Amino acid sequence: MNNNNKSGLFVAIAIASWSTVASAFKIGLRHYTYFELILVSAIMAMLVFATVVTIQGKWKHLNYLGTKQWVGFALSGLLNPALYYIILFKSYDLLPAQIAQSINYFWPTLLTIMLAIFMRQSIPKFKYIGMLISFGGVVLISLGTGGIAGVSLSGTGIALAFLSAFLWAMFWILNQRNKNTDSMVALFLNFMFGAVYLLIATLFVPTNLLSVSGLLSGVYVGMFEMAIPFIFFGMALKESKNPSLINQLCYLSPFISLFIIHFVVGETIYPTTYIGLGLIVSGIVLNEMIAKRKQLRFT
Repeated sequence: MNNNNKSGLFVAIAIASWSTVASAFKIGLRHYTYFELILVSAIMAMLVFATVVTIQGKWKHLNYLGTKQWVGFALSGLLNPALYYIILFKSYDLLPAQIAQSINYFWPTLLTIMLAIFMRQSIPKFKYIGMLISFGGVVLISLGTGGIAGVSLSGTGIALAFLSAFLWAMFWILNQRNKNTDSMVALFLNFMFGAVYLLIATLFVPTNLLSVSGLLSGVYVGMFEMAIPFIFFGMALKESKNPSLINQLCYLSPFISLFIIHFVVGETIYPTTYIGLGLIVSGIVLNEMIAKRKQLRFT
């Protein structure tokens, strides 16, 4: 199998995994609280990453980490998985899966804004077009669903979905400080610290993990949302000659997810969700395509 075929296979595994997790969230939340679900999921993901690090013989990389890097992973682990997934799962608890998922996909646009604010990176004028398109999609989903589809949405749930997108963008910025660390080791350390924080939180948060259905859902989420797709996505990027295409292919997953949400969870997919999600993803992809063309023009 050549590199392009390997890359296609790896990204297909990542897309298939991410396409199922919104439904898995909703099913898991029928049996577990949002805290119980993240606790099991984070521990499961940590174990998957630890297994991969062991197979790849990368434990020696820990010896090269300095104090600043350990502190960095301690902070990023608090942000993701601990805080990010607590907020995300709570938004799924309050909203239909299709709504929570769509608003969460707004994070690349938030990232652009945050880079401008916190990192003083100027926003190219052309990017405002894509950002406005994406923002229009979020507005349509958040506000238009009630007026057009006649559905009442939780304002708290919408705010938490926005907050989850903000936290993921913040994690992306913070994680750039750890970019020199091996990616698999970095993922393990993030989830190791996150799992430790969540285990400490069990001293204060009532927790009951006896539900078999909840446990299986948590294991599934840990494997197919937090671990396996990121492993295969990284492998796809490494094998591909066109990383930007790999990135864009991943935006197929929220659309595939809508069909799974409908048939597995039983949600009726609103017209505003299709249109709004289409606008969100179109704005993001448009900015990526224009940015690539401008980069090629000046190289």
